[in-house]
Amino acid sequence: MDKCHTIEYLDYVTCTVQTTLEAAKIIEDDPPTLIIICQRLVEPPSHRRTSFKPIIKLWAPRLCPQILGSKPLLSSHLHFPKLQDGRFNHLYLELRTDEVDNSRIFLKLENLQPSGSFKSRGIGALLQHSLLNHRNPDVVHFYCSSGGNAGLACVTAARTLNRPATIVVPFTTKPLMIAKLRNAGAYDVVQVGENWKEADTYLQERLLDNDPGGVYVPPFDHPEIWEGHSTLVSEVGRQLADQDENGGPDAMVCSVGGGGLLCGVLLGLERQYYWDKGCKVLALETEGAESLHKSLLQGELVTLPGITTIATSLGATRVAQSAFDLAQEHGIKSAVLSDAEAAMGCWRFADDERIIVEPACGINLAVCYDGRLKKLLPELTSQSKVVIVVCGGSNVTLQTLMAYRDEYGWIEKSTTNDTEIPSTLSAPNGVAPDA
Repeated sequence: MDKCHTIEYLDYVTCTVQTTLEAAKIIEDDPPTLIIICQRLVEPPSHRRTSFKPIIKLWAPRLCPQILGSKPLLSSHLHFPKLQDGRFNHLYLELRTDEVDNSRIFLKLENLQPSGSFKSRGIGALLQHSLLNHRNPDVVHFYCSSGGNAGLACVTAARTLNRPATIVVPFTTKPLMIAKLRNAGAYDVVQVGENWKEADTYLQERLLDNDPGGVYVPPFDHPEIWEGHSTLVSEVGRQLADQDENGGPDAMVCSVGGGGLLCGVLLGLERQYYWDKGCKVLALETEGAESLHKSLLQGELVTLPGITTIATSLGATRVAQSAFDLAQEHGIKSAVLSDAEAAMGCWRFADDERIIVEPACGINLAVCYDGRLKKLLPELTSQSKVVIVVCGGSNVTLQTLMAYRDEYGWIEKSTTNDTEIPSTLSAPNGVAPDA
């Protein structure tokens, strides 16, 4: 991250513990929670202590806002009545600087959702809605066409609801993702077609029509999916307020494929009245998948002839009509970055924050480096609160990141030469000064 930005995490809660017995008790009381024992206490400056005690970092991402009625399976807001005398704070990390012309960055860690991406919100909400409104939910079999992440979200939610899910993916889907779909518990994974549209057509004409219990799960274009994604915004508002950051975000950054996440963000901002407070939205696409950007330029929906980007999760040749309409209505800022910038965002984020994401998410993180955010949203100030949706994605490995360094490392020849940014010191091609 540029050192001129402040970065804060929205999806962790910390509490001090004195003994491993307390840790064991938390594990016993809340098995879904991931427990990591740390040796350093990370708190806001006003809460810093002179002595460090072991802490527990706890997270439990929500599967969807209302799944199984009003009782969420997993909640990102944790409460432990038996530890009421312990301290609970969101994990806070600040990159300090003397510069005053840039913004504060808040990371919404949707990569921590059960399926590894934000898709769990919308897909989970759609599956729950489908079961509640089906005349015979016991025979429901979900069918989803997806390049990977929507399929993983579908399988994850379907298994939680004890229903089977079949996923249809195009031939462009990598073996890694197919293996993940099968390992997640898919009833079947069918590979057909050269792109998502062809896979989706096969699903609806050859599979869904022959299964009376079949329920279609689109990867992005459905109102229930947008409603699920919209909960991200209200959650951001609550989490900012928990950190005494009132007034909501001044800007939100998200990537666009088919437009489901964008629809959810825009609807959520409407519901929270953040538009009235001047919140900006920066919608990002990669070259070779910029269907929204070209549509906004031409004033009508544009269908791309094909997808030519490494960010295959953004690979919709035509953005959803509702995404286009909402984007026009609210006058969002649309921008297109290169594959090299998206890949750079992935491996620099891994170096700086020890989190790996795929290029469809790396494009959002790329704007945090080398002054890109300021160039795209020059009206932001040092006090502006910018929420980056770390949308996640499972189509990535450490080997993939290393390959990105080899292929796209040339872009870092012009990087900010700042020794306080860890990924500057680890940059390829001799860009950084000798350590």
